[in-house]
Amino acid sequence: MLKSVTVILAAALGSVATPSLAGGVVNVAIVGEPDTLDPMVSTKDVVSIVTQHVVETLYTFDGSWNVAPLLAKDLPTISEDGKTYDIALREGVTFSDGSKLDSADVVASLERWLKIASRGKTVADKVESITAKGPDAVEIKMTSPYAPLLSLLAFSNSAAAIYPSEIVPKGDAPIDKVIGTGPYKYGKHVPDQYLQLVPFKGFVPRKDPANGGAGKRGQGPDEIRFIPVPDPNTRVEGLVSGQFDFADSLPAESYDRLEPSDKAKPVLLKDFGWPVWAINHKAGLLTNKTIRQALLAALPFDDMLYAAFGDDKFFKVDGALYPEGWKWHTEEGTEAYNQNDPSKAAELLKEAGYDGKPLRILTSRQYEFHYKMAEVAKQALEAAGFKVQMDVVDWATLGQRRNDPALWDIYITHSPFLPEPALTDMWFPASRIGWSNPQKDKTVDAFVAETDPAKREKLFAEMQKENYDDVGFIKVGNFNALLGEAKTLGGVPPSPWPYFWNASKK
Repeated sequence: MLKSVTVILAAALGSVATPSLAGGVVNVAIVGEPDTLDPMVSTKDVVSIVTQHVVETLYTFDGSWNVAPLLAKDLPTISEDGKTYDIALREGVTFSDGSKLDSADVVASLERWLKIASRGKTVADKVESITAKGPDAVEIKMTSPYAPLLSLLAFSNSAAAIYPSEIVPKGDAPIDKVIGTGPYKYGKHVPDQYLQLVPFKGFVPRKDPANGGAGKRGQGPDEIRFIPVPDPNTRVEGLVSGQFDFADSLPAESYDRLEPSDKAKPVLLKDFGWPVWAINHKAGLLTNKTIRQALLAALPFDDMLYAAFGDDKFFKVDGALYPEGWKWHTEEGTEAYNQNDPSKAAELLKEAGYDGKPLRILTSRQYEFHYKMAEVAKQALEAAGFKVQMDVVDWATLGQRRNDPALWDIYITHSPFLPEPALTDMWFPASRIGWSNPQKDKTVDAFVAETDPAKREKLFAEMQKENYDDVGFIKVGNFNALLGEAKTLGGVPPSPWPYFWNASKK
């Protein structure tokens, strides 16, 4: 009898073929309040996760991390010398304010991106011009070939976002009200409680099948609510209780809490990424190379990773900037990794004439593993002779303070392993950390100009070696990321930046 009732009910709903029903509200617990809704001006994951539903780029990445068209009609036509990109735009696309997408919007947006976005700045001196070629086409001229250009244009982080030209401000002014072409638009925002996204009724999706971020983007949920939950354990408990449908960035020890749950399940992203110690090369203590070398010599990466993740199924002690299996994997320079040598560090500090000035480490507990690594490192650094000042703030405040080089020596962050090394802006002098030296800059310039894959791999090996020699930035190791989702949630592919436009709830 029950089976008959179920079939009748399913038939009445028109959904015999699938147990999932689109619509409803998807509640997503994120690590904190996004400090901006303009993805062009931020490299924060929490900003990318939210804004990618509203604002789109010319290109995106498919499920295999290949560049694919989004607002562009197709991949560009590139001249034989590699310096001219002709980009046709999709026709009939509209912004959520009702205006039609055209080439003027693209030109204005990309010109702003080159001026103010951290990743745009890395390529700005290589762009000769961006020109409209009629209403539905754009030409980008480069001063020299630049292999990572399409990857930069595809990335949702420090994004080359496309806005209506009417709202693109002059100079560095912020955008007061963000308008995009994506499947959702911003609804109600109650700060520190939730940010509501609602479907944009005029959205024009691509027609090709969904494939990662590429292809057709749907409007599955009637509403997506991003809920800032700074405490990681509260994110876990909210997921287990059924309050949240999805929770980002969970502590490793919560895996055993989620696994037996009847309402939620763990989502483990293997070989996800690497924790990074970003070093201030613009001002302060670490402008001295010998002190940077002392820092690298003192850090006990194995202890730091164990403190952060607790179980080696969640991490690997590995100094290569890309794991085995990636084409960018190389062991060049890694003999300097995980020295864990306080005596050597003390000798280097003496050689540098270190006077006891505090080493300021800027971190947050919203990513609990950042804080746990810093705690262990502090003890090791003090044993080597450093005086350490831990500045523990919320993630939004960290994002603001790291823009002022007078306020920190190190800030702790993390990154997924990215398909193109040039997406890591710390390689470039224009980045927030300001790392620059003639040899490294020459190698990086050669890397981004080279189009031959084998030659690029050799150049990247040189870049990794130079990073260890000069201590440009510090990789702690590899880690697997833990997320969680309700067992009733479907249509959310595992991703460093999860998206919910094709989500459904049973």
